[in-house]
Amino acid sequence: MISAPVLDAPWLKSGPAARVLALLNGDGEAARVVGGAVRNALLGLAIGDIDIATTAVPQEVIRRARAAGVKSVPTGIEHGTVTLVVESQPFEVTTLREDTETFGRRARVAFGRDWAGDARRRDFTINGLSVDHSGLVHDFVGGLADIAERRVRFIGDPLQRIKEDYLRILRFFRIHAAFGAGEVDRAGYLACIASRAGLARLSAERVRMEMLKLLVANGALGAVTAMAEGGLLQPLLGGVAYTGPLAAMISAESELDLKPDAIRRLAALAVAVTRMHGALRYGCGSAMPKQEGSIPWVTAGGAPSE
Repeated sequence: MISAPVLDAPWLKSGPAARVLALLNGDGEAARVVGGAVRNALLGLAIGDIDIATTAVPQEVIRRARAAGVKSVPTGIEHGTVTLVVESQPFEVTTLREDTETFGRRARVAFGRDWAGDARRRDFTINGLSVDHSGLVHDFVGGLADIAERRVRFIGDPLQRIKEDYLRILRFFRIHAAFGAGEVDRAGYLACIASRAGLARLSAERVRMEMLKLLVANGALGAVTAMAEGGLLQPLLGGVAYTGPLAAMISAESELDLKPDAIRRLAALAVAVTRMHGALRYGCGSAMPKQEGSIPWVTAGGAPSE
């Protein structure tokens, strides 16, 4: 494990997050902030949701919350997740766990107290960091070095990480577009290509959320180009996409000082496909049936959250 210098984050010292950490630390238990909040803080980016991991089992989390007058909601208690609401702000609190058996997106889990083991079950190294109430960053997977290099890598074997949840193919490109620099990690890229048939198992809603987030990221053009070259866009768009119109749209948005728009950028890709094939078709899985003239995942729900 490598420990970084203490992270100077005001939300660790006071406010709702600090209150949740104080509630869960002590009397033999420990809690840390994990995932995207740590990543963004280290990159100097805005913090969104703050997720917390703890050694305390869900029943203990609920007991402590009740004793402190904090609202608790058992949002995923079978997988160890309880949502605590402090000053109207929700915090997902999840007990440390290990997957004993996986079924695509689902998994049978066992609760534990091993911080390193919990980190190793996550998707990417830059998402595998945790920070305690003092601001000390804990790294069991090489995430600090990858943050310094703006590199997005799977934790452990990329093929195994993807097999656990095929949405990680899209997340790989989306996270790279948002936080990476340069070309995508080669090992991860090859694993995504080898596993692309697994995209057929994903629901329209899950595909939609990832793709629309990807399209508005700073590195969207590079990520989409890599996906196209690896044959990963064809299962999503039902045809061969050309990235030239997307590049032109991104350039136009910049020239006109327009906020990046996912649907507008998607349309730039769809025009090129439609000209070549007449209508877009999606042939992946029963959840996303073929439809004339539309891409089912585009209309699968409301606007994606950050």
